[in-house]
Amino acid sequence: MKMNDYINLINDYLNEYIQIEEPSELFKSMKYTVTLPGKRLRPVMCLETCSLSGGNFEDAIPCACAIEMLHAQTLIHDDLPCMDNDDFRRGKPSNHKVFGAAVATLSGDALLTYAPQIITKYSKTLSPSKIIMVLNEYFNYAGARGVIAGQVLDIESEKNNDINDKKNTLKYIYIHKTSDLFKLAMRTGAIIANVDDEKLNKITDFAQNFGIAFQMADDILDEISTFEEMGKTTGKDKEEGKLTCVSLYGLDESKNKLSCLLNKCHGIMNELNFKSEIFEQILDKIQKRMDI
Repeated sequence: MKMNDYINLINDYLNEYIQIEEPSELFKSMKYTVTLPGKRLRPVMCLETCSLSGGNFEDAIPCACAIEMLHAQTLIHDDLPCMDNDDFRRGKPSNHKVFGAAVATLSGDALLTYAPQIITKYSKTLSPSKIIMVLNEYFNYAGARGVIAGQVLDIESEKNNDINDKKNTLKYIYIHKTSDLFKLAMRTGAIIANVDDEKLNKITDFAQNFGIAFQMADDILDEISTFEEMGKTTGKDKEEGKLTCVSLYGLDESKNKLSCLLNKCHGIMNELNFKSEIFEQILDKIQKRMDI
């Protein structure tokens, strides 16, 4: 499978999995952000990891789509006026600008619980014990010890410029706000393919390093890119005094650290014997956008 093949497949299933029912405004709001045009990195990485690990990627489609729904939930809430207060996402008005803050908040809540129902309803080829393992991963990384924890600390860091250990705080934010969803995607793909613990640990290590690199790239692009390139408002991190790699290390050192992380990801891929054109494309695209 090529990258675009995966993306088209995921888009078809996402469209199928969310049908408009009553209350229609809620389901329209849910579907609006889930189906916005995007790279679908997390579900693609779930399916590709499953395939590379000797599994059938089709077995992981419900899980991959559930992860994209969870990702959409984080975007909806991240854009709210009480969070990052961003009016645009992927070049389109944010969910709360279309449906209002109340419905946007509730549609995010709905996606958080709707997504695991997709796993239980459509994972026909997985055993009950395997579904429980996948759901355990979902709830672990979606909850108070996962992406929510990362978002909370991200907000707190804006209010507190006197954080003593900014390096560890930033790493915590990067791991939980961003890496955890990549870990969820790759770990569930690997679990569905029945990998052993040693390989699962290496896959987790790759996902964590990739997630940190991905967020570092996003922070750098917020500094140097444009709305047209990003599809969202740029320059907000600096304006709001957010803790980012750029604010902590400066632009040049951030690029150096990012380059090291990408090299580490390539090294882990070699250890895993992952010969994947898709993963290579993802890593190379980040490298080219950063000009490193």
